[in-house]
Amino acid sequence: MYKKLCALFFIVLSYSCGSDDSSNYVAIDPYAAITATFGSNINPESLANYANQSIPNYITKDNTAGNPITNKGATLGRVLFYDKNLSSNNTISCSSCHQQANAFSDTNIASNGVNGTTGRHSMRLINTRFANETKFFWDERALNLETQTTMPIKDHGEMGFSGTNGDQNFNDLITKLNNISYYRELFQFVYGSEEITEYKIQLALAQFIRSIQSFDSKYDIGRAQVANEGQPFPNYTPQENQGKNLFLSPPVFDATGNRTSGGLGCAGCHAAPEFDINPNSGNNGIIGTINGTGIDINNTRAPSLRDLVKPDGTTNGPMMHTGVITTLQAAIGHYGTINLAPGNTNLDPRLRPNGFGQQLHLNAQEVNAVIAFLRTLSGNNVYTDVKWSNPFPN
Repeated sequence: MYKKLCALFFIVLSYSCGSDDSSNYVAIDPYAAITATFGSNINPESLANYANQSIPNYITKDNTAGNPITNKGATLGRVLFYDKNLSSNNTISCSSCHQQANAFSDTNIASNGVNGTTGRHSMRLINTRFANETKFFWDERALNLETQTTMPIKDHGEMGFSGTNGDQNFNDLITKLNNISYYRELFQFVYGSEEITEYKIQLALAQFIRSIQSFDSKYDIGRAQVANEGQPFPNYTPQENQGKNLFLSPPVFDATGNRTSGGLGCAGCHAAPEFDINPNSGNNGIIGTINGTGIDINNTRAPSLRDLVKPDGTTNGPMMHTGVITTLQAAIGHYGTINLAPGNTNLDPRLRPNGFGQQLHLNAQEVNAVIAFLRTLSGNNVYTDVKWSNPFPN
């Protein structure tokens, strides 16, 4: 209560010379608009823990760079992430395409925007912080997460502040946000100034997105009990340990790209324990487009393989930039037979051993084992933790 009182400031409503009547003063709450809008969902005096979450000691990758997560910044980022005011017609937010219930992805192949649908499937936003790859979007057109966060807002199709095709521009959005009282309070709270800038928006959104982490999976329980991921996990079934070995072990190919022994080599591009994408990866052989026109060979970014499916095994929406893969079995099947498609000059070299598209010749036991292993990479908390949920009352 003392801290609350110290946060208040006082103004004189009426006074008489020499009067010290305390009834002449009224306390003004600097968080009045925050409270009125979000109720108990956001309490500036008791923020959710974003900055000091537990991270396993075997996780070593981190692309935070010069924008460390703070509780204040991530709280502002949460509001921005869920606020439909960031779209030109107040119908779309970041969370419209990146839904907590689906590992911050979308069950639709193409997500709805203010002027049509997205050109690629919405990427899952799980453990984006814990990756060597610092570029974002499927085609890596954003140099870092901070830059990425406002690009959908400035896209004509997605959120509509493009400054083209009759759209207002980003400065118009800033004017719009300046007229919303809870943003004046939040920016003052986070940055010590009510001034709203694109850079401040980027910092806050990136902090919130980087805070979304998933380390409570069956894999993490097992990994914590061994010295390295190559050892059998004591909490795994024999099938799950087999699948892990197949995932981690490189394959052996003959002269024409046929696997003769070894594993699948998945870890060559998705190294454990983060299961992020290798920054030097080419595309994975899926070069179609959502609209079915032409080819798209520049998709070399991928999300972490964590939480491909929910804990119950159901998918978090379709996979790949086209959403063409809808099951783990289909995903493994794709890598089992890689075709050298005409025009695909950007296929990852690891998928074309000796110049041939790899043929893994997997049997049913191997496929089922890898599926069982991939399911162990899904956590629970990320789907329900309120600090990543919509702060706006329903």
